[in-house]
Amino acid sequence: MKRVMIVGGPGSGKSTLAHQLGERTGLPVYNMDHIHWLPGWVERPRQEKDSLTHQVHMKSDWIFEGGHSSTYAERVDRADTFIWLDVPVWLRIFRVLKRSIQYYGQNRPDLPEGCPERFNGQTVEFVHFIWRTRHSARAKLLRIYTAPPPHLTVLKFSSLKETRAFLDGLTTET
Repeated sequence: MKRVMIVGGPGSGKSTLAHQLGERTGLPVYNMDHIHWLPGWVERPRQEKDSLTHQVHMKSDWIFEGGHSSTYAERVDRADTFIWLDVPVWLRIFRVLKRSIQYYGQNRPDLPEGCPERFNGQTVEFVHFIWRTRHSARAKLLRIYTAPPPHLTVLKFSSLKETRAFLDGLTTET
């Protein structure tokens, strides 16, 4: 495991898993939210996101968590491991609301500076986005999971218990 792609819907636990996996493997962790957002919750232009994402893909080793599905093909080509956190939408929404309250007014570690967590109309909009895209986003990941290229090890976890068992089973040679 040298290049790990962690994907799943918002609130699925991608950042948490990436951090824990990085601690266990020593691989550098990259969060898509650092590429997606500029300070003040300003979305970075698509071309810039594509370029920054490409720069991560081209590194020799990484754990890269997050979306930006337009770059999935390149990431899949470079990754050796694909981890899909396929947890129920209700749980993801609960986690998003919980972290919005827990980190209110503060920056979460997986967000760039200047993007404090908030609980407002944009939070409601984000929850609506999660609900609205639950099938289409999952379908993209399902296609990768069910027909991976030969070089790619694919894993899918649908619960925290499965994710913990995976982490607990890692050895230092992994």
